[in-house]
Amino acid sequence: MSQSAVLGFPRIGPLREVKKANEAYWSGKISSEELLKVAKEQRLLTYQTIKEQGVDVIPTGTFSLYDHVLDISNTFGIVPEAYAKSGLSALDQSFAMARGHQKGGVDLPAQEMQKWFDSNYHYIVPEFTESSAFAIKDTKPIDDFLEAKQAGYNARPVLVGPLTILAIGKVGADAKSETFDRWTLLPKLAAVYGELLAKLSEAGAEWVQIDEPILALDAGADLASEFKQTYETLAKAAPSIKVLLATYFGRVGNTVNFLKDLPIAGLHVDLDRAPEQLDEVLSAFASTNVVISLGLVSGRNIWKTDLSAALQTAQKAVSALGGDAKRVIISSSSSLLHTPITLKNEKKLAPEILDWFSFATEKAAEVATLNAALKDPNSATAILEVNQRSIKARRDFEKNSNPAVRERLAAVKESDYKRSEPFSVRSETQRKHLNLPTFPTTTIGSFPQTKEIRQYRARFTKGEITQAEYEKFLEAEIQDVVKRQEEIGIDVLVHGEPERNDMVQYFGELLDGFVFTQNAWVQSFGSRYVRPPIIVSDVSRPAPMTVRWSKYAQSLTKRPMKGMLTGPVTILNWSFPRADVTRELQAKQIGLALRDEVSDLEKAGIFAIQVDEPAIREGLPLRSQDHTAYLKWAVDSFKLATSSISPSVHIASHFCYSDFANKQIMQSILDLDADMVSIENSKAGAKILKTFRDFKYTQDIGPGLFDIHSPRVPSEEEMFARLKDFTAHIEKERIWANPDCGLKTRTWEECTAQLKNMVAAAARGRKELA
Repeated sequence: MSQSAVLGFPRIGPLREVKKANEAYWSGKISSEELLKVAKEQRLLTYQTIKEQGVDVIPTGTFSLYDHVLDISNTFGIVPEAYAKSGLSALDQSFAMARGHQKGGVDLPAQEMQKWFDSNYHYIVPEFTESSAFAIKDTKPIDDFLEAKQAGYNARPVLVGPLTILAIGKVGADAKSETFDRWTLLPKLAAVYGELLAKLSEAGAEWVQIDEPILALDAGADLASEFKQTYETLAKAAPSIKVLLATYFGRVGNTVNFLKDLPIAGLHVDLDRAPEQLDEVLSAFASTNVVISLGLVSGRNIWKTDLSAALQTAQKAVSALGGDAKRVIISSSSSLLHTPITLKNEKKLAPEILDWFSFATEKAAEVATLNAALKDPNSATAILEVNQRSIKARRDFEKNSNPAVRERLAAVKESDYKRSEPFSVRSETQRKHLNLPTFPTTTIGSFPQTKEIRQYRARFTKGEITQAEYEKFLEAEIQDVVKRQEEIGIDVLVHGEPERNDMVQYFGELLDGFVFTQNAWVQSFGSRYVRPPIIVSDVSRPAPMTVRWSKYAQSLTKRPMKGMLTGPVTILNWSFPRADVTRELQAKQIGLALRDEVSDLEKAGIFAIQVDEPAIREGLPLRSQDHTAYLKWAVDSFKLATSSISPSVHIASHFCYSDFANKQIMQSILDLDADMVSIENSKAGAKILKTFRDFKYTQDIGPGLFDIHSPRVPSEEEMFARLKDFTAHIEKERIWANPDCGLKTRTWEECTAQLKNMVAAAARGRKELA
């Protein structure tokens, strides 16, 4: 008969236990033994939770204290020499790779982070050189499997596949040549993967899930021979292991033509993101013995699954496979890592709204229900009926719309997407108006969210203090932030955002059309978790959202104060969007709401406004044929938000983890027509700036001078050297000095030292590079 499985599960803990333990360890409040004890508790709780929902197969190896890709790097010794020879413990070495280390005489920067395909999850980029030598350096995959097996669970180890690891990696700084082809390492890497599979077989594993999401990209089609070579190596190394090759986040496309010939026992496909691929996959594999894992329950959204529709799809698959249900696994579309853990911790949402949603725990139950119904349709009749009533109630609600919002969007004209003057005219006006020096210094917006800020916010939320008391506290915080920036010598200030819980959640709470959760946390990176808003209806702005704080901050200083907004595409991509209307419509509705905010900021005397769009790249479809349409509406949404103001208003935007080598993305960044863009760059060297230079990017640019994800403080000399390198590729008149990103996760001690060195480097640049 068919089986049920999930590809992975959140590893943060129902009440963020892992975050709290990690941060306690980093601050020296608990020992490594205490941290690892919390990790084990949460792993076992995860296995228990999945099993209790009725799921047959439990994934192991997906739990991580920081990042599952970093774990694979540690497993196979993909560790740059500086970290390997640091003398740190294995645990601290791993954390140093993730977030840097600067104590005990060891000074190491963090490794580069990138977005995991089109998600908001960040992974630590593996680095490869000519001398990369692979070996099993960490037995975590085996240990995790044995732990689950000994606890009585039907465990399936999960590994990120060798081709995906190479594809998402980069040539390391230790490489002798920048043109080194890391793909030449594939045979050696595949051999060590084979050794690990053999050890997992010895430990008692029957199946191993190997994730190869690279197959959802265009690049996957060019790797036919590499996949054949690699998976034949794995089959020879561990002939008794059944490999489930897992793809997700998109369609496998024409790679199905070589996947059907690989020596694998199973193939997982994402039928949430790409339901259209089912017929082609079933046709290709019908005459084989390969098991097909059907990703029917979304690992990326929070809406309940339409169980009746999903069951019909599963029944269709069984029929196409000759009626052999043993060749079907009912599963989540991807790891459930990208969803909150459980609805049980949500006490404030109205019951009729809560009924629309399904988080990781509930999705595991949906998987089990579908499998039970596939075996015996009568066994789940009552559950299916309740599910259909819930689906209908949601769809009935979705039919309602806000006529004023729809009519306003329909009336938008082409001229509404354009600034009144070109950048060449605006830039001179703005420089004089803002009185900016060469290499003007600024930050990306946020300053440390201290314990005191979080406590006051919690007290206000609970009703323990009045709004007047809370606002008085926020004013004091803003006064402090402004004073600190003036003392450091920053040119364009920010108010520090003490009133904001999160750069998307804050705006969602002030816009109509969103609902919010209490504990629906999702991991972004390491111990950084977010609670994505949920879009449930048409979006509009009932009142100004940021004007009060920006105007107050500007009243405290003669230096220019930046208004800080999150852009429409980022608000959309970092929320759980509606499923009944297009993402384009939702982004443009948000754009119109922000357009009103931008206009009100200008009226309040704010002449520098930053509209951040770090998630434009993240939302880019995985297949190139889908890029043009997405980038068109993404750019239009930003321009809709920013084009109504006068030429004297400086519009900035911020990007991080973007694919600047992609010419379409570079053209889109130029098409935004922002006056300045700041970018994450501190770990990229000159690579990104060469791209901007070669593309002939014409507007101002602020390449990040230091990594805000790390507590490490680069010296003035180090930052000046970077600034000097920038001038080799970009005219100095167009360069700004700023951090990689916002400073909310840093302490005041850390960011003050970092910013002082940044300002000193810019001052030195004005003397020596002018």
